[in-house]
Amino acid sequence: MTATSERRFSAALTPAQAAALAYVRSSVLVERPAALAAIEQHLAAADVGHRPHRLLAAAAHRGRLTVNFHPDRLCADGRAVAAALAEDGVYRSQFVTGISNGGLTAYSGGDRDRWEHRMFGGAYQRPGVAPAERPTYGGINLLDHADGACPRFGSCHLRLRPAVLSRATFCLGDSHLGPGVVGTADAFEAVLAGLLAGVASTGECLGRAGMDVATLARTLLEAPRTQATLGRALDDYVEAQIHGPLDLAHDVEELVVDPSFAGTPTGAALESIARRYGFPLRWHPGFALAVDRVDAEFRGPAIPVLAARLHREFARPGVPVDAELIGRGAVSVVTEPQRWADLGPIADTLQHLKQLWHVLVRFGTAHRG
Repeated sequence: MTATSERRFSAALTPAQAAALAYVRSSVLVERPAALAAIEQHLAAADVGHRPHRLLAAAAHRGRLTVNFHPDRLCADGRAVAAALAEDGVYRSQFVTGISNGGLTAYSGGDRDRWEHRMFGGAYQRPGVAPAERPTYGGINLLDHADGACPRFGSCHLRLRPAVLSRATFCLGDSHLGPGVVGTADAFEAVLAGLLAGVASTGECLGRAGMDVATLARTLLEAPRTQATLGRALDDYVEAQIHGPLDLAHDVEELVVDPSFAGTPTGAALESIARRYGFPLRWHPGFALAVDRVDAEFRGPAIPVLAARLHREFARPGVPVDAELIGRGAVSVVTEPQRWADLGPIADTLQHLKQLWHVLVRFGTAHRG
């Protein structure tokens, strides 16, 4: 595909999608001078000689959008996510799939519907707007972490082509929190200023500790590259909302997969997706954790109990907790709920499985399977 045809495809937005993008862009225009001044102040305080515009160009255009997902979870129509991707060739929003690795509120009047109304000026609540027009969610992987920008939402991720940046909006932190710092690729000043302020005050950025402004600036200015560093960014990320279709054949640069799926039916399905739609598949280092090392404080005392139960039900002795094991449990809870009824309401068990994944991302070591 030529650069011209790629830009043309990426620009094919419905009126609602174009209006949402325009609303965010217009809402940050008034803040740009103050944000640009703040960036200059942070760079000067850190004795960084780079000009803000160069840093903005690197951050907004060298970063890669990633969309994290769990490939083995079941959609509302009963298909696994990997099977739906293979058959449809499109990554769809929660308003269509009926599943989420966050909250399940994608319906008219639900929490997601309300916060999208605030973020996008009611563009998606106009009469006649179809659920399929809603944005998909990911993050901008500014530090090129091997587990993607938002591993909280999935063990695997799609790394998107640069052209998709032109139809993405961004917020600092998760959109359900009603963040005040938003932007677009061509109006990224407030987001970058927020990142620099966070680094200056906490020494952390996008899941990486021990960061300072000079190191962040230098990292952003480096050419994009594939790293083996895991970011583990559960809460600290720049969320991206992608407006318009996310078409695997046109928009995906690479599929990055957790190694726990190697040699499994899910892994084979992911490999077939990469072959069918013409992009490479890469394995990231992954996460693994001994069942007796599952932390009881990070997400609560119910999580080690669930991990031990999963291990007894599905794992061989000595095999760690990993993404594939958690996925098997998630499928079982949906397809045979009576098997898990003694743990309480099914909705609670599914939530605990999400939290077990968070524990694995936070404390797991590289997968050795």
